[in-house]
Amino acid sequence: MQTVYGPIPSRRLGRSLGVDPIPLKTCNWNCIYCQLGRSTPLVNERGEYIPRETILAEIQATLAHHAPGEIDHISFVGSGEPTLHSGLGWMIRAVKQITTIPVAIITNGVLLHRADVRAELLAADIVMPTVSAGTAALYQRIHRPHPAATYARLIDGLEAFRAAYTGQIWVEVMLMREVNDAEDALLALATVLRRIRPDQVHVILPDRPPAEPWVMAADQDGLLRAEAVLGPIAHIVHPFSHDVHVSDYLSPSDAIVGIVTRHPMSEPQLVAALDSWSPGEVAAALTELEQAGAIRPVDRLGVRFWAAATALFPS
Repeated sequence: MQTVYGPIPSRRLGRSLGVDPIPLKTCNWNCIYCQLGRSTPLVNERGEYIPRETILAEIQATLAHHAPGEIDHISFVGSGEPTLHSGLGWMIRAVKQITTIPVAIITNGVLLHRADVRAELLAADIVMPTVSAGTAALYQRIHRPHPAATYARLIDGLEAFRAAYTGQIWVEVMLMREVNDAEDALLALATVLRRIRPDQVHVILPDRPPAEPWVMAADQDGLLRAEAVLGPIAHIVHPFSHDVHVSDYLSPSDAIVGIVTRHPMSEPQLVAALDSWSPGEVAAALTELEQAGAIRPVDRLGVRFWAAATALFPS
Protein backbone atom coordinates (compact mmCIF):
# COMPACT_ATOMS: atom_id res chain seq x y z
CA MET A 1 0.00 0.00 0.00
CA GLN A 2 1.36 3.41 -0.95
CA THR A 3 1.27 5.66 2.10
CA VAL A 4 3.20 8.68 0.81
CA TYR A 5 1.82 10.99 -1.86
CA GLY A 6 2.66 14.35 -3.38
CA PRO A 7 4.03 16.84 -2.83
CA ILE A 8 0.73 18.62 -3.38
CA PRO A 9 0.02 22.35 -3.04
CA SER A 10 -1.63 22.90 0.32
CA ARG A 11 -3.78 25.82 1.36
CA ARG A 12 -1.67 26.26 4.49
CA LEU A 13 1.50 24.20 4.16
CA GLY A 14 2.88 25.11 0.74
CA ARG A 15 4.23 22.07 -1.10
CA SER A 16 3.22 19.33 1.27
CA LEU A 17 4.36 15.71 1.19
CA GLY A 18 1.43 13.73 2.54
CA VAL A 19 1.84 10.66 4.73
CA ASP A 20 -1.26 8.50 5.17
CA PRO A 21 -0.55 5.94 7.93
CA ILE A 22 -3.98 4.31 8.15
CA PRO A 23 -6.45 2.51 5.85
CA LEU A 24 -9.25 4.48 4.23
CA LYS A 25 -11.87 5.80 6.68
CA THR A 26 -10.22 4.51 9.86
CA CYS A 27 -11.70 7.24 12.02
CA ASN A 28 -13.41 8.01 15.31
CA TRP A 29 -15.51 10.75 13.67
CA ASN A 30 -18.23 10.45 11.02
CA CYS A 31 -18.30 14.08 9.89
CA ILE A 32 -21.21 15.37 7.86
CA TYR A 33 -18.74 17.25 5.62
CA CYS A 34 -16.08 14.56 5.11
CA GLN A 35 -14.80 14.45 1.54
CA LEU A 36 -14.18 10.71 1.88
CA GLY A 37 -17.77 9.85 2.76
CA ARG A 38 -19.17 8.24 5.88
CA SER A 39 -17.07 6.34 8.44
CA THR A 40 -18.48 2.83 8.89
CA PRO A 41 -17.71 1.47 11.39
CA LEU A 42 -16.26 4.07 13.73
CA VAL A 43 -12.83 3.15 15.12
CA ASN A 44 -11.32 4.45 18.35
CA GLU A 45 -8.63 1.84 19.02
CA ARG A 46 -5.02 2.61 18.20
CA GLY A 47 -3.05 0.02 16.27
CA GLU A 48 -0.15 -0.52 13.88
CA TYR A 49 -2.42 -0.57 10.86
CA ILE A 50 0.55 -0.33 8.49
CA PRO A 51 4.07 -1.24 9.70
CA ARG A 52 5.86 1.91 10.78
CA GLU A 53 9.10 0.80 9.13
CA THR A 54 7.27 0.45 5.79
CA ILE A 55 5.94 4.01 6.06
CA LEU A 56 9.36 5.42 7.01
CA ALA A 57 10.99 3.61 4.08
CA GLU A 58 8.47 5.19 1.69
CA ILE A 59 9.17 8.63 3.15
CA GLN A 60 12.93 8.14 2.75
CA ALA A 61 12.55 6.91 -0.84
CA THR A 62 10.35 9.87 -1.76
CA LEU A 63 12.66 12.42 -0.17
CA ALA A 64 15.55 10.95 -2.16
CA HIS A 65 13.73 11.83 -5.39
CA HIS A 66 13.28 15.50 -4.52
CA ALA A 67 15.84 18.27 -4.42
CA PRO A 68 16.18 20.54 -1.39
CA GLY A 69 13.46 23.17 -1.41
CA GLU A 70 10.93 21.12 -3.36
CA ILE A 71 9.01 20.10 -0.22
CA ASP A 72 7.91 22.65 2.39
CA HIS A 73 6.31 20.31 4.95
CA ILE A 74 5.86 16.61 5.65
CA SER A 75 2.25 16.20 6.72
CA PHE A 76 0.78 13.22 8.53
CA VAL A 77 -2.82 13.35 7.38
CA GLY A 78 -4.76 10.13 7.26
CA SER A 79 -7.71 8.95 5.21
CA GLY A 80 -9.30 9.15 8.64
CA GLU A 81 -7.52 9.98 11.92
CA PRO A 82 -3.69 9.63 11.88
CA THR A 83 -3.30 9.51 15.67
CA LEU A 84 -5.04 6.11 15.58
CA HIS A 85 -1.71 4.71 14.33
CA SER A 86 0.12 3.59 17.46
CA GLY A 87 3.51 4.26 15.88
CA LEU A 88 2.85 7.90 15.02
CA GLY A 89 5.22 9.30 17.65
CA TRP A 90 7.98 6.94 16.51
CA MET A 91 7.48 8.02 12.90
CA ILE A 92 7.52 11.74 13.72
CA ARG A 93 10.81 11.41 15.56
CA ALA A 94 12.30 9.17 12.87
CA VAL A 95 11.44 11.71 10.18
CA LYS A 96 13.00 14.51 12.26
CA GLN A 97 16.25 12.49 12.34
CA ILE A 98 16.51 12.20 8.55
CA THR A 99 15.41 15.66 7.38
CA THR A 100 15.06 19.27 8.51
CA ILE A 101 11.74 19.65 6.68
CA PRO A 102 9.07 20.67 9.24
CA VAL A 103 6.52 18.04 10.25
CA ALA A 104 2.81 18.85 10.51
CA ILE A 105 0.06 16.68 12.00
CA ILE A 106 -3.50 17.18 10.73
CA THR A 107 -5.77 15.63 13.34
CA ASN A 108 -9.23 15.84 14.82
CA GLY A 109 -7.54 16.13 18.23
CA VAL A 110 -9.80 13.64 19.99
CA LEU A 111 -7.03 11.39 21.32
CA LEU A 112 -5.12 14.29 22.85
CA HIS A 113 -6.96 13.59 26.10
CA ARG A 114 -4.40 10.74 26.40
CA ALA A 115 -1.04 11.70 27.90
CA ASP A 116 0.82 9.24 25.65
CA VAL A 117 -0.63 10.75 22.46
CA ARG A 118 0.13 14.28 23.65
CA ALA A 119 3.73 13.22 24.30
CA GLU A 120 4.04 11.73 20.82
CA LEU A 121 2.94 14.93 19.11
CA LEU A 122 5.31 17.19 21.04
CA ALA A 123 8.03 16.50 18.46
CA ALA A 124 5.95 17.89 15.58
CA ASP A 125 6.45 21.45 14.34
CA ILE A 126 2.77 22.15 13.67
CA VAL A 127 -0.35 20.45 15.01
CA MET A 128 -3.60 21.24 13.20
CA PRO A 129 -6.69 20.08 15.13
CA THR A 130 -10.30 20.59 14.08
CA VAL A 131 -12.64 22.58 16.32
CA SER A 132 -15.82 23.49 14.45
CA ALA A 133 -18.28 23.52 17.35
CA GLY A 134 -18.55 25.53 20.53
CA THR A 135 -21.05 23.23 22.24
CA ALA A 136 -21.39 19.50 22.82
CA ALA A 137 -24.71 19.38 20.97
CA LEU A 138 -23.29 20.99 17.82
CA TYR A 139 -20.20 18.78 18.06
CA GLN A 140 -22.46 15.71 17.98
CA ARG A 141 -24.38 17.04 15.00
CA ILE A 142 -21.29 17.89 12.93
CA HIS A 143 -18.90 15.07 13.77
CA ARG A 144 -21.17 12.18 14.89
CA PRO A 145 -18.26 10.81 16.95
CA HIS A 146 -17.47 7.44 18.48
CA PRO A 147 -19.19 7.27 21.90
CA ALA A 148 -15.82 7.51 23.66
CA ALA A 149 -14.81 10.59 21.66
CA THR A 150 -16.72 13.12 23.74
CA TYR A 151 -16.65 16.89 23.39
CA ALA A 152 -15.30 17.31 26.92
CA ARG A 153 -12.40 14.99 26.11
CA LEU A 154 -11.66 16.92 22.91
CA ILE A 155 -11.47 20.35 24.57
CA ASP A 156 -9.75 19.16 27.75
CA GLY A 157 -7.17 17.32 25.66
CA LEU A 158 -6.45 20.36 23.51
CA GLU A 159 -6.07 22.55 26.60
CA ALA A 160 -3.63 20.07 28.14
CA PHE A 161 -1.67 19.82 24.90
CA ARG A 162 -1.42 23.60 24.57
CA ALA A 163 0.00 23.81 28.10
CA ALA A 164 2.89 21.48 27.17
CA TYR A 165 3.46 22.16 23.48
CA THR A 166 5.89 24.82 22.26
CA GLY A 167 5.17 24.45 18.54
CA GLN A 168 2.42 25.98 16.45
CA ILE A 169 -1.24 25.03 16.91
CA TRP A 170 -3.40 25.94 13.93
CA VAL A 171 -7.07 25.20 14.56
CA GLU A 172 -9.26 24.38 11.58
CA VAL A 173 -12.91 25.47 11.57
CA MET A 174 -15.12 23.96 8.87
CA LEU A 175 -17.82 26.58 8.32
CA MET A 176 -21.18 25.39 6.98
CA ARG A 177 -24.34 27.25 6.10
CA GLU A 178 -27.09 26.99 8.73
CA VAL A 179 -24.97 24.57 10.76
CA ASN A 180 -22.32 26.57 12.61
CA ASP A 181 -22.25 29.99 10.91
CA ALA A 182 -24.87 31.75 13.07
CA GLU A 183 -23.74 34.38 15.57
CA ASP A 184 -24.62 32.32 18.66
CA ALA A 185 -22.69 29.29 17.36
CA LEU A 186 -19.67 31.45 16.55
CA LEU A 187 -19.73 33.18 19.95
CA ALA A 188 -19.72 29.79 21.69
CA LEU A 189 -16.86 28.66 19.47
CA ALA A 190 -14.86 31.81 20.25
CA THR A 191 -15.21 31.08 23.97
CA VAL A 192 -13.83 27.56 23.49
CA LEU A 193 -10.96 28.78 21.31
CA ARG A 194 -9.86 31.15 24.04
CA ARG A 195 -9.39 28.10 26.27
CA ILE A 196 -7.24 26.35 23.63
CA ARG A 197 -5.15 29.44 22.75
CA PRO A 198 -4.23 28.46 19.17
CA ASP A 199 -1.62 30.42 17.26
CA GLN A 200 -3.89 30.63 14.23
CA VAL A 201 -7.50 29.80 13.35
CA HIS A 202 -8.18 28.74 9.77
CA VAL A 203 -11.78 29.04 8.59
CA ILE A 204 -12.34 26.75 5.64
CA LEU A 205 -15.31 25.75 3.50
CA PRO A 206 -16.39 22.36 2.12
CA ASP A 207 -15.12 22.58 -1.46
CA ARG A 208 -15.00 18.81 -2.04
CA PRO A 209 -17.96 16.41 -1.88
CA PRO A 210 -19.39 16.36 1.66
CA ALA A 211 -20.60 13.05 3.04
CA GLU A 212 -24.14 14.37 3.41
CA PRO A 213 -25.84 15.92 0.36
CA TRP A 214 -27.48 18.74 2.36
CA VAL A 215 -24.18 20.22 3.58
CA MET A 216 -23.42 23.59 2.01
CA ALA A 217 -20.57 26.06 2.41
CA ALA A 218 -21.23 29.17 4.46
CA ASP A 219 -22.03 32.21 2.33
CA GLN A 220 -20.23 35.55 2.36
CA ASP A 221 -22.28 36.81 5.30
CA GLY A 222 -21.32 33.72 7.30
CA LEU A 223 -17.65 34.24 6.51
CA LEU A 224 -17.80 37.89 7.56
CA ARG A 225 -19.50 36.89 10.83
CA ALA A 226 -16.80 34.30 11.49
CA GLU A 227 -14.02 36.80 10.95
CA ALA A 228 -15.71 39.38 13.18
CA VAL A 229 -16.57 37.00 16.04
CA LEU A 230 -13.47 34.79 16.07
CA GLY A 231 -11.11 37.75 16.06
CA PRO A 232 -7.80 38.72 14.46
CA ILE A 233 -6.21 35.26 14.66
CA ALA A 234 -8.94 33.88 12.37
CA HIS A 235 -8.31 33.82 8.63
CA ILE A 236 -10.43 32.62 5.73
CA VAL A 237 -8.49 29.94 3.83
CA HIS A 238 -9.59 29.84 0.23
CA PRO A 239 -9.61 26.63 -1.84
CA PHE A 240 -6.21 25.60 -3.13
CA SER A 241 -5.34 24.72 -6.71
CA HIS A 242 -5.83 21.07 -7.53
CA ASP A 243 -2.39 20.61 -9.08
CA VAL A 244 -0.79 17.41 -7.83
CA HIS A 245 2.54 15.67 -8.24
CA VAL A 246 1.91 12.88 -10.78
CA SER A 247 5.36 11.96 -12.05
CA ASP A 248 5.33 8.75 -9.99
CA TYR A 249 2.28 7.40 -11.85
CA LEU A 250 2.73 5.35 -15.02
CA SER A 251 -0.79 5.76 -16.42
CA PRO A 252 -3.78 8.09 -16.04
CA SER A 253 -5.72 5.22 -14.43
CA ASP A 254 -3.09 4.76 -11.71
CA ALA A 255 -2.97 8.51 -11.13
CA ILE A 256 -6.75 8.87 -10.89
CA VAL A 257 -7.12 6.07 -8.35
CA GLY A 258 -4.19 7.37 -6.31
CA ILE A 259 -5.59 10.90 -6.25
CA VAL A 260 -9.33 10.43 -5.72
CA THR A 261 -8.87 7.87 -2.95
CA ARG A 262 -7.66 10.74 -0.76
CA HIS A 263 -8.89 13.83 -2.61
CA PRO A 264 -12.09 13.42 -4.67
CA MET A 265 -12.02 15.62 -7.77
CA SER A 266 -14.22 16.57 -10.69
CA GLU A 267 -13.28 15.61 -14.24
CA PRO A 268 -12.12 19.16 -15.12
CA GLN A 269 -9.92 19.19 -12.01
CA LEU A 270 -8.44 15.83 -12.94
CA VAL A 271 -7.81 16.96 -16.53
CA ALA A 272 -5.97 20.02 -15.20
CA ALA A 273 -3.97 17.96 -12.71
CA LEU A 274 -3.06 15.16 -15.13
CA ASP A 275 -1.69 17.40 -17.86
CA SER A 276 0.82 14.72 -18.87
CA TRP A 277 -2.13 13.02 -20.58
CA SER A 278 -4.76 14.41 -22.94
CA PRO A 279 -8.32 15.19 -21.78
CA GLY A 280 -9.49 12.28 -23.93
CA GLU A 281 -7.13 9.87 -22.18
CA VAL A 282 -8.33 11.06 -18.77
CA ALA A 283 -11.98 10.72 -19.79
CA ALA A 284 -11.37 7.21 -21.15
CA ALA A 285 -9.59 6.21 -17.96
CA LEU A 286 -12.50 7.49 -15.86
CA THR A 287 -14.94 5.39 -17.90
CA GLU A 288 -12.79 2.26 -17.62
CA LEU A 289 -12.26 2.69 -13.89
CA GLU A 290 -15.97 3.21 -13.23
CA GLN A 291 -16.86 0.11 -15.26
CA ALA A 292 -14.22 -1.87 -13.37
CA GLY A 293 -15.67 -0.78 -10.03
CA ALA A 294 -12.51 1.08 -8.99
CA ILE A 295 -14.06 4.56 -8.63
CA ARG A 296 -17.54 6.03 -8.34
CA PRO A 297 -19.22 9.34 -9.19
CA VAL A 298 -20.51 11.54 -6.36
CA ASP A 299 -22.82 14.48 -7.02
CA ARG A 300 -22.33 17.24 -4.47
CA LEU A 301 -22.35 21.06 -4.40
CA GLY A 302 -23.73 21.08 -7.95
CA VAL A 303 -20.67 19.23 -9.26
CA ARG A 304 -19.94 15.61 -10.19
CA PHE A 305 -16.87 14.41 -8.34
CA TRP A 306 -15.00 11.10 -8.61
CA ALA A 307 -14.14 9.18 -5.44
CA ALA A 308 -12.96 5.75 -4.33
CA ALA A 309 -15.47 3.02 -5.11
CA THR A 310 -15.62 2.01 -1.46
CA ALA A 311 -16.46 5.53 -0.23
CA LEU A 312 -19.94 5.77 1.31
CA PHE A 313 -21.88 8.77 0.01
CA PRO A 314 -25.66 8.59 0.49
CA SER A 315 -27.75 10.01 -2.35
